[in-house]
This record gives sequence, structure tokens and C-alpha cells, in this order.
Amino acid sequence: MLTFVPASPTDGEALASLRVAAMRESLERIGRYDPQRARQRFLATYDPDCTWQLRHGNALAGFYVLRPQADYLLLDHLYLAPGCQRQGLGAAVLARVFAEADAARKSVRVGALRGSEANHFYVRHGFVPDGEEEFDLYYRRAPEP
Repeated sequence: MLTFVPASPTDGEALASLRVAAMRESLERIGRYDPQRARQRFLATYDPDCTWQLRHGNALAGFYVLRPQADYLLLDHLYLAPGCQRQGLGAAVLARVFAEADAARKSVRVGALRGSEANHFYVRHGFVPDGEEEFDLYYRRAPEP
């Protein structure tokens, strides 16, 4: 059973480690795997008030960070532990995020590493391209009426 647990200030290190594990394959594919850099990038902006742990049983299965912006919600991070991917957990997170966004009548924006399977995941769940940079692709999902 999947449960959503608010993150605490002491969860940052564990979440950073999960992020590194989840991103490893994608970062290696583009020659940018640096676990220390990936940890530091996450920890530099870690805000437990916007972060939810995903618990599957007692285990940390993943987490997401949803940052409210003036006219949209930024899904800043969504990572699942490698052993928890492709089991519908990401879709459950998006259902929760979409419900919140739709209730607020806001769009959801997200970015994914170029070449990552996450790009296909987001498009499959209704996101449309909304920009790109050297290493990242960006997507937006409009609120449901």
C-alpha cells in the first residue's frame, strides 16, 4: 500500500541518496553522472514543507516536491527507488498532484533530463512540451475544467 508522508528537515540526506540512485542510469547515459553533485543540487534547495515521501509498506519508495508558484504548480522532483519503478507509483503521485492542481485551477510544470524515460512517462500522462535547455526538457499540463 502506498502512503504519502510529509517530509521532515532530517529527511534530506535519505531523499538525496534516493535521487542519486534513481537518476544514475539517465545521468550515465549522457555522461553526467556525479553522485556528489546530484546530492548537493538537491540539498541546496531542499524544502520539507513542499516535499512528500512515498512509503510502500515501511520502505521509502520515492518522493516528490511540489512547489506552488504564482500561476502554476512546479513538480520540481519526482523520484522512485529503482526497485519501485514501473509499478504504478508514479501514476499515483501524478493523480494526487493533478487533483491538487485542478482544485486550484493551476497548470503543472515539470522538467526531465534529456534522454530520460521520464519524458515518455510525462507525455503519456498528458503533459505537453513547454521548452528545453541543453540537458533538460520541460512540460506543462493544463488544469482540467
